[in-house]
Amino acid sequence: MDSPTLDLGHVKTVVETALLVSQEPLPLSELKKLFDEELSSDTLRRVLEDLRRDWQGRGVELAHVASGWRFRARPEYQRFIDRINPQKPPRYSRAVLETLSIIAYRQPCTRGDIEEIRGVVVSPNIIKALEARGWIDVVGHKEAPGRPELFATTKAFLDDLNLSTLEELPPLDDLGSLVATVPAAETLPAGAEEESEEGPEEREGREVMEEPRRVAA
Repeated sequence: MDSPTLDLGHVKTVVETALLVSQEPLPLSELKKLFDEELSSDTLRRVLEDLRRDWQGRGVELAHVASGWRFRARPEYQRFIDRINPQKPPRYSRAVLETLSIIAYRQPCTRGDIEEIRGVVVSPNIIKALEARGWIDVVGHKEAPGRPELFATTKAFLDDLNLSTLEELPPLDDLGSLVATVPAAETLPAGAEEESEEGPEEREGREVMEEPRRVAA
C-alpha cells in the first residue's frame, strides 16, 4: 500500500531524473529505493507509463527492456547521434550469428545441440566471444554423459536489442539485421585477434567479432 503522504508529481520527477542520469536500465526494485515512503509496484508502473506518455513525440523515449526501464534515443534519430560519435558498425561472422540464433531460439541448449543443427564443430572462441559480449551464459548442465553446459541468452542481450522478453524476438531471418544495429563493444573479446593455423571453422571462430576499439578523443 502506498504512503498517504505520497506526492505522485514529485515521484514522477524523481524517477525521471534517476532514469535520465542512469547508465543502465533500472528495475522497479531499484526505483523504489529512491523514496523513504512506501510505494507499490502498481503505482510505480502507472507513474512510468505516465512518464512514457509525457515523452511521446520527442527524440528520446522511455522504454521497458529486460533489465528495467531506461531512456533511449528513438531509432529514427540514431543516425544523427552517430555523426558526433561515429563508430564502425560491428561485423559478426556467419558462424557467430548462426550460433547466437540457435541459442536464442532453442535455449537452453548445449554446444552439441548447436553442432548438430549447424552440421559443423563450433569453435570454442565463438562461445567465449558471445560470453564476453555478455549475450550468453551457462544456465545449467544437461543430465547426459559428461553433463555438458547449457547455454541461454542473457538480459543484457535483450537490453542491447531493446527488447523486454524473448517473445519479442523478431523472425529468425531478421535477427542478424537487428544484431547489426547494436553498437560495438568497448573491447574485443579475448582471442578475437589471434591467428590460427587450424581449419576454416576454427579461424572463423577466432575472427568472430570484427569490432573496433573505442579511442578516447
